[in-house]
Amino acid sequence: MAHLELAQKENFLETRQNLENRLIFGSYPDVVQLPTSEEQTDYLKGLVNAYLLKDILMFEQVRYSHKMLQLLQLVAYQVGQEVSFEELSKALQIDRNTVERYLDLFSKVFIIFRIGGYSKNLRKEVTKSSKWYFFDNGIRNGLINNFAPISQRQDIGALWENYLASERVKYNTYTRTFPYTYFWRTYDQQELDWLELKNEQLSAYEFKWNDSKVKFPKAFVEAYPDAKTNWINRDNYTDFLTGVI
Repeated sequence: MAHLELAQKENFLETRQNLENRLIFGSYPDVVQLPTSEEQTDYLKGLVNAYLLKDILMFEQVRYSHKMLQLLQLVAYQVGQEVSFEELSKALQIDRNTVERYLDLFSKVFIIFRIGGYSKNLRKEVTKSSKWYFFDNGIRNGLINNFAPISQRQDIGALWENYLASERVKYNTYTRTFPYTYFWRTYDQQELDWLELKNEQLSAYEFKWNDSKVKFPKAFVEAYPDAKTNWINRDNYTDFLTGVI
């Protein structure tokens, strides 16, 4: 269930109060309606085991289903980071083509989605890497079996980034906006989380769980002076998820 749909059933205060729960348990309709975190945890564990491990893998007649599960778990641990097909291949001891085929399968059944690197002007920009996100935070956390509260998490940055990315994709699909989406990074580690290109207008976003602001990377500002830039944090994230910014 997308943020836009939930916002029709909640007031603004309720949406803000439910944010941390959505980062941990996601927003599947059945999950949202469950009254306790224990019930939400049980439901998501069952969903991962039944839907991912049985239905999809058996339907596709995958020979090495345990490798597919391990692949998804590796991707789950790397949310918000660039993913190397070669490293995944070595870690799982399967060939690169199989890794790509499995990831493509998970994309087709709307478990994960990919964004690539953006480049237009600078030779030092990274363009061949990929980032993968989950369409639902609850599925991601179910795969790594971690439903600990935000106060106990070491991966809050990844949770926040995945939530914003997935909900923005849902918004763009819901409103039939369909911009091109990217991340941006240079080889000297200047980076931005999310770029959208539509009608030749480039918009750049940096996701921050805390309220602190830092300057946008100098290399990006100089290379793309006409780009719109925005920080997305807990104060304005609803504007991002509803297309206001």
